[in-house]
Amino acid sequence: MNFEQNFSLLFDDVNIPEVFISEYLTAASGDYVKIYLYCFFCSKHKIDIAPLDLSKKLSLPLATIEQGLKYWVENNVLIKKGNSYIIADLKQIELNKLYTPKLSLSTEDAIKNTEKNVYRSQAITAISEMFFQGVMSEAWFSDINMLFAKYNFDEDVVISLFNYCYTRQALHRKYLFTVAEAWAKNGIKTQDDLDKYSLEYEKAMQIKKTISKKLGLSRKLSQYEEAYVDKWVFDYNYQLDVIEIALKKTTAKTNPSFDYLDKIITDWHERKLDSTESINNFIKEQKSKAKIMKNMVSSNQTVLQAYKDVTTNQYSDLSQYYSN
Repeated sequence: MNFEQNFSLLFDDVNIPEVFISEYLTAASGDYVKIYLYCFFCSKHKIDIAPLDLSKKLSLPLATIEQGLKYWVENNVLIKKGNSYIIADLKQIELNKLYTPKLSLSTEDAIKNTEKNVYRSQAITAISEMFFQGVMSEAWFSDINMLFAKYNFDEDVVISLFNYCYTRQALHRKYLFTVAEAWAKNGIKTQDDLDKYSLEYEKAMQIKKTISKKLGLSRKLSQYEEAYVDKWVFDYNYQLDVIEIALKKTTAKTNPSFDYLDKIITDWHERKLDSTESINNFIKEQKSKAKIMKNMVSSNQTVLQAYKDVTTNQYSDLSQYYSN
């Protein structure tokens, strides 16, 4: 049995919860917001509409409709049930967040807990005014307290974290906590830690740009290539002058891979070569050994075979690198 409304929709209203605007709208694309609003409208009036019809109705490609529906499902705004979608109760979701033990606090509790530390209270107020025009939702108070409790960030770092996300037009929970996790893994707790990390990060970015340029790449490095550079810079503590030695020595190799470069640089690190001088001396030694080996090839094949038997385990594919 179906029931239909027999009155004009002209003067009816669709009441979108404010939490959608404050917590979800800013992180979504305009097309995705458009899809959600029309789905909300359809759910209110129990309108059955297929993705293809939705595509025509909203003048959006079918692929965009499908991606938008998937986006809202992944963000728990829509609930997929078979071939249907249910509009999630965003108010209930926020309420559950606020009353989840140990993970969130109400606004009053958040402020009360920070009264012992005036500076922290001022930091929370500053975040509200700087990034939310003084109207910060309950959930953000909870998240700020979680940042203090989980990562032990000081107040300046939390403000910097919000500013970092805000300037990148990505001030939403998922991105903010992704950045927070990355900062925590790099040992950031104080503003001094963050300043040092920022300097190292900028240095690494410049090195990546230089490497890309010197290799003649007309693109940015992939995330896997960047991971190699991060290892050389942060784990091995090598500067550009050391990395550049490896780059120069690959000119004779067609399309040298980052895996190949990593083998060379890791070999230096394992040998505890920590300066351009020690690395250049090592390369000279390897060239000398390669020259001796070459002379032995031309003079005595038998001696060469004996030499190979003794030194097989001492040489790897890097021997060709040092013979250039």
